[in-house]
Amino acid sequence: MTGKVYLVGAGPGDSKLITLRAVELLEKADVVLYDRLVSKKIISMIPKKAEKVYVGRAVGDDTTHQNTTNDLMVQYAKSKKNIVRLKGGDPIIFGRGGEEAEFLKENKIKYEIVPGITSGIGSATYAGIPLTHRKHASSVVFVTGHEDPEKKKEIVKWKNLAKSVDTIVIMMGLSRIDVICKQLIAGGMDKKTPVAVIQNGTTPKQKMIKGTVTNIAKKVKENKITPPTNIIIGNVVDLSDSIGWK
Repeated sequence: MTGKVYLVGAGPGDSKLITLRAVELLEKADVVLYDRLVSKKIISMIPKKAEKVYVGRAVGDDTTHQNTTNDLMVQYAKSKKNIVRLKGGDPIIFGRGGEEAEFLKENKIKYEIVPGITSGIGSATYAGIPLTHRKHASSVVFVTGHEDPEKKKEIVKWKNLAKSVDTIVIMMGLSRIDVICKQLIAGGMDKKTPVAVIQNGTTPKQKMIKGTVTNIAKKVKENKITPPTNIIIGNVVDLSDSIGWK
């Protein structure tokens, strides 16, 4: 017999956006493994009886960090404990939840995946940007701006995305925003296409700057924007002027 691992999404930042199922599991957890994007308010929801283990991976950490997290999940599960692996946003939208589920399956550990609001959606909503709109955008794509360093070559075809989708949401792409925008322009994207960069989305520290694919990289530097951020590219960005509510 083993315990069970729950791969749980904590939401995009605002503690009120966590799901009822996530709160229920936190209350029953023996161990909580949490990452750096989980808010302090949500961490405070963890009962004192539960063991809290920080497994956050900072920018630049090597890939062996994930191996340690995987081993901890199995180790605790084999001691017949219920483990919540708590992740910012949604566990399987650029959250490595799929990889962790595969590892647990291989090691015959029971698990459950609990969705959360991904930051790509939450930050846009709090900024008054509808990712889809009947008049402006019938398609949206979520793209990572920072691919697995072990890949031999970049898989995201930025030039192909330039004209194939109405709204592009880029997660973890701040450090490469200049290169990404240049590739989109090279792929035929209108140089006047609006771009929004949202820092600390859905939190009291939320900050948004806007520009176009030609000048947003410069504005990021001028405004000293730092991660965590989400980048939104498309005509829907301009709607924040009229429907922004935060």
